[in-house]
Amino acid sequence: MLNHEDLATQVAIWKEQGLRVVFTNGCFDLIHLGHIQYLREAAAQGDKLIVALNADASVSRLKGPHRPINNQQTRLEVMAAFEFTDGVTLFTEDDPYALIQKTKPNVLVKGGDWAVEQIVGSDVVLAAGGTVKSLTFAPGYSTTLLEQKIIKAHQQ
Repeated sequence: MLNHEDLATQVAIWKEQGLRVVFTNGCFDLIHLGHIQYLREAAAQGDKLIVALNADASVSRLKGPHRPINNQQTRLEVMAAFEFTDGVTLFTEDDPYALIQKTKPNVLVKGGDWAVEQIVGSDVVLAAGGTVKSLTFAPGYSTTLLEQKIIKAHQQ
């Protein structure tokens, strides 16, 4: 788990070593199979995977006042525990544009429900000679669907 300054320094070191740094972001509130498949695919796009998580206030603005279900510290620790993540950080804005500008990853990825031209920071990465990809989307898996399933089960 790194702050933005330490993350930028670490990314620069990895790039000096010739390693390809992959960046993705999201809420990653309730981890499910779709997240795992996506993160593994993201990690396979390079040598080091950075995951930037929306802070709690940002998740609430994007998903509604009932979210996040897991607080930011829990989400950070869960994400940092995965074997495929090499750096985890938090951002308070609604999107990670400033963080992408600061780190300038080699590869920027989002899930298949995002068109490449819609991916925040694609202009920065492409201008620096990097790659932007929309990865496979696993239909039927989402935190919202899990939340609805839990509520339904609780009501029975």
